[in-house]
Amino acid sequence: MTIALVTGASAGIGRSFCRELARTGHDVVLVARDRTRLDDLARELESSYGVATEVLPADLSTDEGRDAVAARLGEQGDRAVDLLVNNAGFGLKTSFFNSDVADEQRQLAVLCEAVLVLTHAAGRAMRARGRGHIVNVSSVASYVTMGSYSACKSFVTTLTQSLAIDLAGSGVGITALCPGYTHTEFHSRMGAGMEDVPGFMWLDSDRLVRDCLRDVRAGKVISTPGAFYRSAEMITGVLPRGAVRRLSAAMMGSEGPSRERNGR
Repeated sequence: MTIALVTGASAGIGRSFCRELARTGHDVVLVARDRTRLDDLARELESSYGVATEVLPADLSTDEGRDAVAARLGEQGDRAVDLLVNNAGFGLKTSFFNSDVADEQRQLAVLCEAVLVLTHAAGRAMRARGRGHIVNVSSVASYVTMGSYSACKSFVTTLTQSLAIDLAGSGVGITALCPGYTHTEFHSRMGAGMEDVPGFMWLDSDRLVRDCLRDVRAGKVISTPGAFYRSAEMITGVLPRGAVRRLSAAMMGSEGPSRERNGR
């Protein structure tokens, strides 16, 4: 029996991670802001799968929230966390210059600073005992240039690849999960209409989590679920950067960055 800690556990991809990890025998530390939803999920996991759960409410946009989760990740012995899933996140519907800068800063804190702080805490603790894995949930948006969300997710993807080099031979692995459009609450919380996104571009949250955990077991540093998005990863990887910018502008459409509806 091992312990996994999942941020953004109460909904979407995070909830799917919690269910799959519990189903396969992991005890789970549940992290999100909404204590009520975490308590409900904890009861579900315990009754359905017979695992132990721990509820840790935290707002990762704050120093206090990040520090509380980092402290939990630093614990050793019987309470050591063997798998960290950095999943917490959100997007902004409006373009950069039409957004409130405070909202942009909060996005940066959750999508970048929290990932950095928690990865650092978990990686040091795992490296000290020679085992563990970190999954940083990024996005296919990190392959293109679609506003500040893309910039944040590019940070996550690049940081993960860099840390894979640092952790080589340590017994600790790290993977960036880069999904595209996924059936979750993500877009409705943004207030973004998604009716014109073709059906073939949508991913199932439970399936992409299973695919990601398979890639984790295989030691992959980048996990991009879905054939369509794996093709997009390859194409954007070889295109000149100017072409990537033009492609990104076309994807955002005539309304400009306000249609920034990244998959995750």
